[in-house]
Amino acid sequence: MTDHAARAAQLLSEHRESIDRLDAILVYTLGERFKHTQAVGRLKAEHDLPPSDPDREAAQIARLEDLADRADLDPEFAKKFLNFIIAEVIQHHKRHHS
Repeated sequence: MTDHAARAAQLLSEHRESIDRLDAILVYTLGERFKHTQAVGRLKAEHDLPPSDPDREAAQIARLEDLADRADLDPEFAKKFLNFIIAEVIQHHKRHHS
């Protein structure tokens, strides 16, 4: 293996280690987020509040688009990601209402 190839392999390994750590952070963060959204779902069900809040969802999407822009992340990707999470949360909330 040449020196350049060995250096590239080392850099690749370092990037992958960082990616693995970040994946773990994402999973644990989502787990924590869903604990809170499930508590919100139970609270909404106890007080007969609707499972979704379109005004809150729109505000969150706008907030996330701004954060994405500041983080140099594609805002459309961030919006799709949050919409996916919101859809999951609403499904959880609907289950609490059943």
